[in-house]
Amino acid sequence: MRVKASVVTRQRHKKVLNAAKGSRLSRSRHFKAAQEQVLHAGQYAYIGRRLRKRDFRRLWIQRINAGLSQIDDGPSYSVLMNLLTKANVKLNRKMLAEIALNDPATFKTIVSQVYGK
Repeated sequence: MRVKASVVTRQRHKKVLNAAKGSRLSRSRHFKAAQEQVLHAGQYAYIGRRLRKRDFRRLWIQRINAGLSQIDDGPSYSVLMNLLTKANVKLNRKMLAEIALNDPATFKTIVSQVYGK
């Protein structure tokens, strides 16, 4: 007995069309256009997940730099990161940026301990 694929095809089409909701014009209504839209959206999402990591790292570095600029005779960013590595301090950039932004006194203490001035 022959099995028709109509149920499976309809389910697949429905899944793609639901994923393409919110797209403009025929991209949300016609399967062929919607399928292409969903494919590209997935690629953009993949790229975006990598860009977000890059953007946040840049933001943390800027915040640490801003915190360092508030300290008189403080080290530069690169010198600080080198000193933290040598002193075996396990604070990452995210945590350092958070401390620099929300608790400048603690940040100044950390910097003075590793910089020694």
